[in-house]
Amino acid sequence: MSSSKPAPTEYEVVQEPEPHPARTARILKAHPEVRKLFGRTPATALLVPLILVLQFGMAYAVRDQPWWVIVLAAYTLGALVNNTCYVVIHEATHSLIFKGRAANLLTAIGADLVHVIPSAATFTRFHLVHHRHQGEFDLDADLPSHAEAKLVGNSTLMKALWITFFPLMQALRMPRFSKLISFWEPWTVVNAVAVFSVDAAVFFLMGPWAFLYIVLSIFFSIGLHPLGGRMIQEHFVISHPQETYSYYGPLNISALNVGYHNEHHDFSAVPWNRLPEVKALAPEFYDTLVSHRSWTGVLVKFITDPSMSLYSRITRPGGVKRRVLTGGVGRVPDSVASLDQPPVQPAA
Repeated sequence: MSSSKPAPTEYEVVQEPEPHPARTARILKAHPEVRKLFGRTPATALLVPLILVLQFGMAYAVRDQPWWVIVLAAYTLGALVNNTCYVVIHEATHSLIFKGRAANLLTAIGADLVHVIPSAATFTRFHLVHHRHQGEFDLDADLPSHAEAKLVGNSTLMKALWITFFPLMQALRMPRFSKLISFWEPWTVVNAVAVFSVDAAVFFLMGPWAFLYIVLSIFFSIGLHPLGGRMIQEHFVISHPQETYSYYGPLNISALNVGYHNEHHDFSAVPWNRLPEVKALAPEFYDTLVSHRSWTGVLVKFITDPSMSLYSRITRPGGVKRRVLTGGVGRVPDSVASLDQPPVQPAA
């Protein structure tokens, strides 16, 4: 579906604070029982060995197959499994698996072993900043750079290429935060050594075609694939002025309910397996919000609708530029602790 409305050529800047803390407070006042959902799910860690067996088992199985078999395997099983890896890393980032930061990071790095390029330890820092500073361009790595947005514009072809190479585009944003967030921490080195060692093992022991399967699985899992619709669903403005959207479709099964994005931003202390209960306990807060039922649908709309561009996001002025994290990953407070006393937004 297209629109005659012109695509934005710069980010919309609003003065209002991001909506989640205020809604968190209202929900807890109306439904204090939501607090019972806070906690951790240690069983999530059991998915890591299953993921590794499936991905590397399939890589081994297709090592001598024609190229089209490798592509098909990566687009089907590989993308699903790899997407689950990202969600496990996400859960560990919020300390929703174990209480100790080290245990969560080791779990995240275990899931990261199938990603070719190490990202788990770095994601831990950038994602928590995204939660605390949603829409602040100088701090929120979820926002495309201006060069990225201007390059892509609202061209159907360019938007399709952008989502196809989304993992690469996301990585290219990181240098803009180099003065704010330290890239080189001990856990980053551990992460890199582990992932690159596994890369070498797959390439030399299973062969280049097995390695290709792993690489393609990454690009399909958050690229030009139904699963890639999640990258658009979460914060691209479909219904102004709403800036965060949830997805309630069937792919939440393999994606560990990551589609419940409003619920997650409101209650980042709730693990993936309890997020549907947040919506069930407070339906009057979520049923009134625009949501998505199809990742494929939202992806097709974004690519083909000339009224949408990478600037179809809501931003807000941030504070003075500062070094957000100076003490390394180990000093980042986890989501459960931060939501014990959720912040209340002052009335405008």
